[in-house]
Amino acid sequence: MKIILYQPDMAGNLGAIMRSCACFGVELEVIEPCGFPLTTKALRRTAMDYGAPETLKRHSSWHQFDASPESGRLVLFTTKGASPLTDFEFRSDDRLLFGRESAGVPEEVHAAADDRVIIPIAEGARSFNLATSVAIAAFEGLRQTGGLP
Repeated sequence: MKIILYQPDMAGNLGAIMRSCACFGVELEVIEPCGFPLTTKALRRTAMDYGAPETLKRHSSWHQFDASPESGRLVLFTTKGASPLTDFEFRSDDRLLFGRESAGVPEEVHAAADDRVIIPIAEGARSFNLATSVAIAAFEGLRQTGGLP
């Protein structure tokens, strides 16, 4: 299972997600450009001692990511037209994709996803924080597939 972030806006969220990925033992990929400088120094500062910056797989654009040969379903977490997390059956090779904090993902990315999942929340609430969504999704995916550490 992998976590993939589409053009994240906030360095602090990336740091928290790097920590979650390190704790769960899952890979993390970032599709650029980001809303902040994605330098080795910034990654070390934001991730503290969780996850070495050099292990972060980076894609220069959506097109470069989409052209890379990868196996496993691309599962988009979204607030639009998706199956509830509680009904979704994960596979161990799923690639869990999360959009920008400010704008989600464009229609092109929605169309490329094999599946779409929504994390149920209280009526009237918009969404969880990105780092929280990643942790919830990773935990449930790993729980279902027997991959929890």
